[in-house]
Parts: sequence; C-alpha cells; structure tokens
Amino acid sequence: MSDNRLEKRGLGRGLSALMADVDLIPSDKPVPRQVLPVEQLTPNPDQPRRSFAPESLQELASSLKAKGVLQPLIVRPHPSDRGLFQIVAGERRWRAAQIAQLHEVPVIVRDLDDTEVLEVAIVENIQRSDLNAIEEAASYRQLMDRFGHTQEKLGEALNKSRSHIANLLRLLNLPEQIQNWLKEGKLTAGHARALITAQNAVDLARKVIEKNLSVRETEELVRRQAEANKQKPARAKAEKDSDTRALEGDLSAHLRMKVAINHSGQDGGQLVITYKDLDQLDQLCQLLGNQ
Repeated sequence: MSDNRLEKRGLGRGLSALMADVDLIPSDKPVPRQVLPVEQLTPNPDQPRRSFAPESLQELASSLKAKGVLQPLIVRPHPSDRGLFQIVAGERRWRAAQIAQLHEVPVIVRDLDDTEVLEVAIVENIQRSDLNAIEEAASYRQLMDRFGHTQEKLGEALNKSRSHIANLLRLLNLPEQIQNWLKEGKLTAGHARALITAQNAVDLARKVIEKNLSVRETEELVRRQAEANKQKPARAKAEKDSDTRALEGDLSAHLRMKVAINHSGQDGGQLVITYKDLDQLDQLCQLLGNQ
C-alpha cells in the first residue's frame, strides 16, 4: 500500500480522501499515471450509474478524438482477472474513447477495496453535471445508508449546502411515476418539490406536464387543490327509506330512547341506541335481559 494513502477508518478513508481521488487534487507528491489499452479495462459491475445517453457519449467521443483524454481514469487491479484493471471512476470516458477509436487511455491505479470503489463511484456520479435530481438524491441516500455519512458531512465534502441535500432527498418520497417524469426531463426538481405535499400528486403532475406550467404556477395549483380539499363538504348521508324511519320511530317510542338504524350493506348494518344517563342504561340492560 502506498505511503500517500490515508489511514483507513471504520467507514473507509473518508469522503475527503476519496474526493481527492475523484478530483485528482494535486498533492505534495506527484500522482503516478500510466497508459493502458482500452481492452485491458473492465467496467465496475456495481457502478451506480446504469444509463449512458448515446448522444452525450457521441459528443464526448468527438471531444476526446480532437483533444485526447485529459483527465485520467481511476482504476484498480481487477479482483479476479489478473492482468485486467477495473474502472473505479471514468467509465463514461472509457466508453467514449472506444467510440472515438482510441486504443489507449491514461489511468491512475489505486489500491481500493470493494467498499471504497463503490463510494468513489457514487461521489463521481454526484459531481456529474448531467445527473438528474433523482439520480443525485439516490446517490446521497446511498452514501448515507451504506456508509453512515450525515447530511452535514456530505455537504462539507461535496461543497453542497445541507438544505440542497435535504431538499433532494425529499424527492425520493414522491410516487414512482413522478420520479420517472423527473428523470425523463418532463418535470424539473422545482416542480417535483412543489408536488411533495399534494394528496393527488400524480394527477397534478400530469396536469403540469400537459399545460406546461411553471414552478410558480405549479405551487399555486397545489395550494388551490389543498384549499379545495379543506373546504370540500362531507359527503351527504344517504337518505333513509320510509320503512327504516318508521322502524326507528317505533323503537324509540318503545324504548323511550333515541334509536338510529344504519344500513351498511345489503344484509347488514348498525342499530344505535342513545341513552341520556346511567338510569336509562340500566333500564335498557333490563329490557335486553328480559328482567
């Protein structure tokens, strides 16, 4: 293990050290780099980023073809295939390099365990500018759940405010359909945040998309819907038929207490007898017990 690696702690080397790996922050010692054939590299099967937009890859490939791969990939010796290296950070560059028909790419070889590999991959994804809000929120959640990082620590390491992280995490409470629309770009994070408290969020989101509403208009739509739900009158009770009302009157007169008959189905229901005091309750008990 190289001397410039930080001492491992309970949760790996910590986000700050991992960020140095991803950002390639210059240190007192030069970072050893080398060039490897693209076929000698393999992607990480646990890479949290699963989708790579073809258009974006093609654009990056054109840039790499013209300027080369300026930022080295971070790799580690493959855990099971000797002679190969597993990509820790930079799979998108590796894919684009193949499209650009580049035969070699610059790399930095790190000695990382499986836990650190996943942590670096998540951190790298968070830094990507094309990451949608749900992907970013899921990455934060993964860092918190799997590695025990708090929102404060994430904010410090990633140069993000705690409120930014908290607001994104709230998006994961939205219905899956809304999360999908957000991933597809049909809704923005602002739209989604406005819908978090809505009771019928999916219906409102569909209306937002159909009418191309702004975030402010979405907030107003949610507010009006909430007001309407508060003011909505209770559903009127179904009218009782004349036979039921007559039976209620007969029983009330016989028991000298208020009686209500509520049908809850074709063959069932409730008989409710209301007594005024304990004396009436005693009388009712005697009547029901034939005493």
